[in-house]
Amino acid sequence: MRSPAEAAELLHATDDLLLPLAPAQPAGFLRALARRDDLRELRIWCALLQERFDVLSRPGVRVISQFFGGVERQLRAEGVAVEHLTADFHGFELIARRMRPRVVACATSPPDDDGWLSFGVHAGAGEVPFREAAADPARLAVAEVNPQMPRTRGVPEFGDHRIHASEVDVIVEHDEALHAPEPRVSDEADRRIAALVGDLVPDGATLQFGIGGIPNAIARELAEGPHRDFGIHTELLVDGVKLLHDAGKIANRKGIYDGLTVCTFALGTRALYDWAEREPSVRFLPVSATNPPAIIRRNRRMVSVNSAVMIDLYGQVVADSVPGRQYSGVGGHESFVTGARECDEGASILCLHATASVRGEKRSRIVAELPPGSVVTTPRHQVQWVATENGIVNLFGLAAGRRARALAALADADFRDELAAGARRV
Repeated sequence: MRSPAEAAELLHATDDLLLPLAPAQPAGFLRALARRDDLRELRIWCALLQERFDVLSRPGVRVISQFFGGVERQLRAEGVAVEHLTADFHGFELIARRMRPRVVACATSPPDDDGWLSFGVHAGAGEVPFREAAADPARLAVAEVNPQMPRTRGVPEFGDHRIHASEVDVIVEHDEALHAPEPRVSDEADRRIAALVGDLVPDGATLQFGIGGIPNAIARELAEGPHRDFGIHTELLVDGVKLLHDAGKIANRKGIYDGLTVCTFALGTRALYDWAEREPSVRFLPVSATNPPAIIRRNRRMVSVNSAVMIDLYGQVVADSVPGRQYSGVGGHESFVTGARECDEGASILCLHATASVRGEKRSRIVAELPPGSVVTTPRHQVQWVATENGIVNLFGLAAGRRARALAALADADFRDELAAGARRV
């Protein structure tokens, strides 16, 4: 057992450090690392940083993030060199495995009576590289044991989401509350979208939810509605999944991982984390076992629900950036859109508000053409259902002109005529 400061001293002045997503980032270790004054080129590979650790803005440190959150956006606004790594979520695991960073660090539960550490609320793109680093004498696997990390489960073929203390190179102790953001409160537009989507979801559907107010509203709509016999196969475990379980709506008769609520990381309230520890059906799998479309489409009646920032009349979806600025990341967006669309009786549903307020000006999120600097997250040929508070439409099988007219009809009334005219040119 070492202190965080002793563990931080084990990094070279020039080194590569891989971190997991927010709730599993080793906070004590990262704060201790900021006290190093000899770092020449420390490359920190990460995603969705949980806080503005001082080490991130130190001289000699490069931050390469696969998925931006508020911290990455803040650091960029302050002029810190935060680079965006273009990759989807399971692609990030592949990059990490091929890159073989010398140091991989994550927070875990304390060891149980038999010496097993649980990876807690995160498997994602970090669990497999952590195991590989632990097995390699030339690399370092650093586990920061946190008594507030829940002891969760996996499946045997992927190591049961745990590692034995004897396999880990460095163990440090740090007691701190996990990053646990409250869900965004759903507004009226979210609830109108949720009602439209709820009518579309059949009994027996396998569900995936993204993050945000709309997915939370849809989960509540399904929990309170008549449909049931749902399964869960999702990248992200959110409070809405707990709500569906509590409502008795989850049976998990899916055809793959039957009986199990499958995810790769959790991000939500402390109540969600405690429930994930208590609920025996919740299982955390590496992202390479949850996110590839070939796996997703094996589920019964797979329905994916994700958000978008903007969509043009061709059906091109911008979901992780605003023109000229990185906002979040690709994550599992295209993976679940593709997997659900290819599933028998499946449905991929993209949800967005019809308008946004930009510097006090109302603007349409459905546009005739994407503005300069836009980066497409999911291409037009993958897109199936699209919903706004004004309606829902299935683009699958529609020729370009009909797709454009259908999308224009989902726009806010103030922009509908202009978009309808644009649709005639498609």
